[in-house]
Parts: sequence; structure tokens; C-alpha cells
Amino acid sequence: MGKNKSMAALALLVLAASALSSLPTPCLAVTSPYVRPRPRATLSLHRHDGDDGQTPQQVHVSAVGPDQMRVTWITDDDAPATVEYGTASGQYPFSATGDTTAYSFVMYHSGNIHDAVVGPLKPSTTYYYRCSSDPSREFSFRTPPSGLPINFVIAGDLGQTEWTNSTLQHIAATDYDMLLLPGDLSYADLDQPRWDSYGRLVEPLASARPWMVTQGNHEVEKIPLIEHKFKAYNARWRMPYDAGASPSGSNLFYSFDVAGGAVHVIMLGSYTDYATGTEQYDWLQGDLARIDRGKASFVVALVHAPWYNSNKAHQGEGDDMRDAMEALLYGARVDAVFAGHVHAYERFARVYGDKADQCGPVYVTIGDGGNREGLAEKYIDPQPETSLYREASFGHGRLQVVNATHALWAWHRNDDDEPVVTDKVWITSLASNPACNKN
Repeated sequence: MGKNKSMAALALLVLAASALSSLPTPCLAVTSPYVRPRPRATLSLHRHDGDDGQTPQQVHVSAVGPDQMRVTWITDDDAPATVEYGTASGQYPFSATGDTTAYSFVMYHSGNIHDAVVGPLKPSTTYYYRCSSDPSREFSFRTPPSGLPINFVIAGDLGQTEWTNSTLQHIAATDYDMLLLPGDLSYADLDQPRWDSYGRLVEPLASARPWMVTQGNHEVEKIPLIEHKFKAYNARWRMPYDAGASPSGSNLFYSFDVAGGAVHVIMLGSYTDYATGTEQYDWLQGDLARIDRGKASFVVALVHAPWYNSNKAHQGEGDDMRDAMEALLYGARVDAVFAGHVHAYERFARVYGDKADQCGPVYVTIGDGGNREGLAEKYIDPQPETSLYREASFGHGRLQVVNATHALWAWHRNDDDEPVVTDKVWITSLASNPACNKN
């Protein structure tokens, strides 16, 4: 057993050395001169040919606690909210039954939205499953690992354009354990059938790995006096807000542990109250206080509107939330904060109070998944000293938490249908930095 651990440690060191050698030459600030390709059309995805009213569609999974997964799917007609599953294709010795809901939005009526929590499950294991006992479609998902390393994909502002499809293809081309999405999913914008087409678009990926999401401005969908906020989002994308040691009571903000507790992920809500004394603020304060940094090597947060942004788009829209909550994240030594909203990529240095600070989080804007509104191409000049790399193009990011002290962040640009890594950096855990842990 000791020999195996030594070999695993050696393998990680080799991986780290290899990745480090491929890093670009360090520089103070870079604004990429990249010129984006032409815009691409919005997709229109219909139901599968031959599907009947009981055929499961829009299937996606999300993690619930250390050893369970929530499976969510939709049927047009009545069908049981049952998931049958097992570790061999075509064999389903286990089953779980959940709940069925539906919603109406003006003249639109959703299908039957089912969800069931399956488990306990083994880590790093592929499970085959079918929904509503339907024999026509078998799905499979793989559970996250019980320890490090773990690989995250992070992509924001996806939408459903041909650029979105390119991003999804690039994500699927390289293995990963979990996807994190900092808001703006479908860009339905009140047109509820676009939620259905989005669910069909992402199903091949979202049914195979846990997708953990938070809301953006395009999920609000409020019609004064007629429809309340987040109606479709809360009905379709239920997250584990009521699970774990720190339940939030709201689907709009929550947290969870992964990799045996080595990584703590916080999903914040930009479009629900966040000021001192609000439910979200009090919950975040309590959640951060419960983190054991002796166990949680990395703590990352996701939010939609960026707290730091040198793009001319959406200037200042995250400032009030930053003013309210930045000190909480800084005091807890959160390692990185990922945001969307601005349709471009930007990475900042470790920052606190708008100044470089070795004990502050690394801030990354990654709202460039492929939305229909296009890219935000205009940046403030000169580039702030804390802004280290910025580029207006579509793409996605990958965060590999290699061990208890180091994680590798890489951003992949969609370049003429080929993913090209144009920004890569090692992030050192603040829990391992003595200068940031003085009593």
C-alpha cells in the first residue's frame, strides 16, 4: 500500500513538472490580439424521432452529498418518477423513486419534470440507468472521485448557438469529473420552449457527468404581476441546496464538497438579496465558518456578475455584491472566484479591495460559452495591473486540482472548431501558504 501511494505521488509530481514546463512565459498583463471568427446561428433542437409522450428527455444529473446523484428528466405524458440503475449495461438491480412537478408560464405548460436521488454510490464508478422504466433509452453517468486529483470543467453563458455546440464538443473530447456553470444557461428569455431545446442540447453531456449550476440574469424571467422570478430555472435545475452540513434553504445559492471533502464549492446568487443581514449573506457567513481547511485544500466560489472586470461590458454590475461579501471570502481564504455575465475571458491576479493581495482569491471571468448575444470585445485601456490575461473569444476552462497544494487552471479558446489553450497557470492553495494563515 505504501509503495502504491509513493508511485501515485511520483506520478503527480511528473504531471506537475510537465504542465509547468508548458506554461507561457510570465508577463505582467496581456490583452490578446485574437480576432474572433464570424457569429454562428442559433440552434433549433426538436424531440428525437420516434419519441412518444413517455420517452425521457432533457436528462441531467447533479451531485447530492458524498455518494448520491439526482437524476432529472422530463416526459410529455404521465410516467413514473423512477430511476433504475446498476453498474452493468442493461442490468438495473437498484431503483429509486422521486417526485414529479410541472409549471405553467403564461400560455406555456411544461412537461412532467421528474427527479429522483439515487445512491449510495461508489466513487469513480460508471452507472447505467434508465428513467421511468423506459427501455428505449439507456444513459450512464460516472461518479466523482473520493479524493484528489479531480478535474472540473467551468463554462458560463452557454446559450444554444453553433458556438455553444462547438464548446460542448470540445468539453466532451477530454475527460472530466464535474461541470460548474456560473449562470446563464438556456437564454430562453421568457420563450419557454427554448428551455426544452436547451435541455435536449446539453443532455449528452449533462446526463453523463454532474452539472452544478447557479443562476444568471437570463434565468430571472420575471413578468411583473404575472410571473415570479426564476420559475423555470428552479423547476428544471434543482440543486442540492437542502443537502450536506450547510443547507441554504434556497436553490439560488448553496455549497457542496467533492473529492472526499478536499474541494469545497460555493455557488452564489447575483440576482437574489446578498446585503448584510439577508438570508444569503448569513448563510455564506455560516458556510465559510464551517470549512475545515485542514481537510478542504481548495475552496472555490462561483457567481454570475463578476466582482472584477476590465471589460467595458457590464461595468460595475457586480460591485455592490463585492462590497457586501468580498471580506467574507477573503477572511476564509477562498482560492478562486469564477464568474460569467461578461461575454469574454479574463483572469486577474490574487486581489482584495481592488489591489493585488497574495492572500486574496484569483478572479476569473468566463462568460464565453457560446451565447447568442455575441462577444464583449471592448476593454478598458490601459489594462489594470491586476488583470493578467484577457481575450474576447468563445471557450471553456478546466481546473485540475492535482493535490492538496496545487491546481492547474487552463482556458481553452474555440478557434475554428479546434480548442486552443491560450492561458494556463498554477494556483497554489492559500491553506498551504503560511503567510496567509497567521493567527
